[in-house]
Parts: sequence; C-alpha cells; structure tokens
Amino acid sequence: MTDRGRALTGLAGVIILAMTSELNDQVSSVAAPDIFGALGISHDQGTWFISFFHTAQIIGMGLSQWLALTFTLRRFAFFIAAMSVGAASLIPLTVNLHVILTLRIIEGLAAGFAIPMLITVALRVLSPHIRLYGLAAYALTATCFPNLSTALAGLWTDFVDWRFVFWQAIPLGAIATALLWVGMPVDKPRYERFKLFDWRGTGLLIAGMGAFSTMLEQGDRLDWFNHPGIWFLSIISLICLPLFIINEWFHPVPLMRFQLLHARNFLYGNVMLFAFILTNASSSAIPSSFLTSVAGYRPEQIYPLTLLIAMMQFALLPILAMVLNLRHVDSRVVTMCGLVLMLGACVGSSFVTSSWNRDNFYLWQFMQGLAAPMIVLPLLMMSTNSLKPSDGPFASPLVNAPRAIAESMGIWLAQLTYRWRGHLHSDRLTDQLGVERFRLFQGQNPVSQRPPPLLPDGAARSPDALITFKAQLAKQTAVLTISDFYMVMGGIVVAMTMWVLIVPQRTYPPRIIFGEK
Repeated sequence: MTDRGRALTGLAGVIILAMTSELNDQVSSVAAPDIFGALGISHDQGTWFISFFHTAQIIGMGLSQWLALTFTLRRFAFFIAAMSVGAASLIPLTVNLHVILTLRIIEGLAAGFAIPMLITVALRVLSPHIRLYGLAAYALTATCFPNLSTALAGLWTDFVDWRFVFWQAIPLGAIATALLWVGMPVDKPRYERFKLFDWRGTGLLIAGMGAFSTMLEQGDRLDWFNHPGIWFLSIISLICLPLFIINEWFHPVPLMRFQLLHARNFLYGNVMLFAFILTNASSSAIPSSFLTSVAGYRPEQIYPLTLLIAMMQFALLPILAMVLNLRHVDSRVVTMCGLVLMLGACVGSSFVTSSWNRDNFYLWQFMQGLAAPMIVLPLLMMSTNSLKPSDGPFASPLVNAPRAIAESMGIWLAQLTYRWRGHLHSDRLTDQLGVERFRLFQGQNPVSQRPPPLLPDGAARSPDALITFKAQLAKQTAVLTISDFYMVMGGIVVAMTMWVLIVPQRTYPPRIIFGEK
C-alpha cells in the first residue's frame, strides 16, 4: 500500500471512531426512555446519565490535542477506541447506577477525545488542494450523525434489542481499530512534554467547565437558584472559568491559546460555529420531540424524516467542498444562502399545529438539510485558512470545546423556553376555558373527534373524560411552545445573519490552509 493510501486508511479509521463516539451519545439520548425502563433508572437519575456524558465530552475536547501530541496519534486513537467500545459494551450488563454513570463519563471522554482528532488527522494527511474534503468529513459529526441517530434508535429499540444501542459500538470500534492499525503512522512519544503540562489549567478546566455544563443541564430540574447546588455550581463556574482564561493566556504551553481569537476570521468562525451548533442541534430535535409527545410516534416511525437529512449530508458535503474549491466562489455568499434557508425552515415550522404529522415536516427539514452544510463548511474553511501550521494544536480545542458547550446550551435554551412559554400558554388556555365554560360541555374537537368532557349539568361525561381533556390541553400547550421555540431559533439565525453582514471577514483562497500554498 502506498503512503497516500495508508494515510487515507487511517483517516477513514478516525472518521469511524468519531462516528462511534458520537452515536454513543446521540442514539442513547433518543432511546433514553427504553434504556431507563430496562435499567430501572428514574427520570431524575436519567438526567445525570445525559449530563455526565456532555460534561466529560467538553473536558475531553479541551485535553485531546495535548494528549494526542504527547502519546502520538496512533496510540491515542487505540486508547480512545478501547474507552468507547469498553464502556458501551458494559453499560447494558449492569443495573448499578454508580457504575453506569462512571461508564457514561468514560464514554463522554472518548467522544471528547475522538472528534478533535478527526480534524487534526484530516488536515495532516490530506494535501492542500483536497483538505476541504477533510473538513467536510469533520462537518459530518455536526450535521449527519445527530440525524442518523434517530434511525438507529428506532432500529435497535423496536426491531432488535435495546442493548444494541450500546453494542453497536463493538463492530464499529473493531473496524476503526483495524483501519487505524493499517493507516496511522508510527511516531515516537514525546513524554518530555509532561514537564510543561498545564496542570493548573487542567484542574480549572475540569472544575469550571464541569460545573458550568452541569448547571445548564440540571438547572431547570432543580429550579435554578432556588436550589443550593445550583448556587454552588454557579460560584465554581464564576471563579474557575476566568482563572482558566488568565492561566491559559500566560502559560508557555497552554491547552487553549486564546490569543488566536485576535485573528478576525478565526473569531468570526468560532462565534458562528457555536451559534450554528446551538441552532442546528436544537431545531433538529424539535420535530422528533413534537412527533413523540404530540403525535405519539415511536423512533422507528420518525426515522424516515431524520434519515433523509442524514443522507443529504453525505451527498451535499463533498459537492459543496468541490464548489468552495473554485476560486471565484465567495464562502460568505454560500454562508448567507444557508442562513436564509435555515431561517425559512424555522419560520415555516413555527406554523405547526396539533394536526401536523411527519409529512408536514418534510419540506422544512429538507430546507434545513440543505442549509446545514452551506453554513458549517464555509465557516470551517475560513477559520482554518487564517491560521499558521504551528497554531493547529492550540486552535482545535478552541473550535471543539465551544461546540460541546453549545450542546449543553441547547438543552438549557429548550428547557428555558418550555418553562417560560409553556407556563404562559398553559395559564392562558386554562383561563380561556374558565371564561368560556360552555366549551366544556358544548361542541366537539374537530381534530380528535372526541366529545366535550362535561355534560350540561356539569358532571363528567365519562370516568376518564377529564383525564383525556387534560391530556388534550397539555398537547395544545406543547404545540404552542414548540412554535415559540422555532421562532427563538429563527431569532438566533437572524443574529447570525447580522454578524455576517456587520463583521468584515477576509475571504482567503481555499487552497491556502494552515499557511500552506
């Protein structure tokens, strides 16, 4: 095998490794009710199952590059594969909550280690004129894998066995390990780097980012600052995160070199990528949430919608990489086209009603599937083009850690919207029923064709009439709240559009990547 073929084989192994780690998170999140029921995990305990993964992922993304440079990419990749497959294999075999959460943290660290490695290997092994295709492979982790997860969750939970939500990592990890064994270069470890390791920064990163992400994901459940634990986490975040930035600014070999944000394009790309991940992850999850809570769908009934978006990414990202490689194509124009499509998808979806089903989402999800690669790939290109080769190891954590934070921010934003707007709509609907009480015993629901819950004398029409009516009220509240959430996402897209228009970026020729011509 030639050196080029061996390098591409190693890159394929890293792509599968990143996919394995990402699917460990996404598929288990979609299949969470089935997993929690099988393992005997309550709702409150289940929130920690999700939260610990995201917290560990953020920390892993901050440490990934330093560990890869110290232990070599080859050894570190094997270590990540062992972590990801080992933890996923053991989770279905135990019902001890503490063991499950520990294994979940290991899964999160593996995901945090693997995703930054993908962009590092892609930019290392691909020649300058095709490196944009490596960025397209990295973009798959943000645009394709989240949508692919619903199809896999439906397959495992409804047709095979819920344990394969985790055991799917075994064959994928085996394939990745074989490809890594053949393709990854054998380098010499650089253990002398431990003399300059940023121990203080690592401690501040673990404490600050861990407290911040946990606060975001657990705050709504614990009633925010009415709970002493949230106060404690917020204080830890306020102390550790500024100290972390100061420490990294002056450390000779930092985990994150914040001085790189002086580069206009890099700052622009980071802010836009953070906003894109926040918007894309949240708006992609809304149709599944609606179809599950309002229409009563199972994952295997939802997957045709999400699988369409996932397959679109496999086709569109290489085509878009080819288009962006043309010198007369301005990446900023491509980004603006993507933002317009995403805004149209959010506004169109905001007209959701309780009668919508899967078919009503196809057009808007198709628009969002077109928009995602048109936004993320130009941003990655412009961000990386503005850096020198020596900046790569320090730039990767600055790109990936905010991306992981955006996932926790998305959960926080969804919970905040559902709390504020959901309570508002519930109160208004209930108040309207009190004002127009005749609706409780006259008329008929045109959607579900159910009779009113009360008889003319005020008695319940049937033993479960009020329970059914309460469920109808909750569904209508959910519909109105989801509509509001789409408008919130649209507002973020408008802000992103204004950022593109106001902040002047310099568009570099696509083949000048990491300072190479």
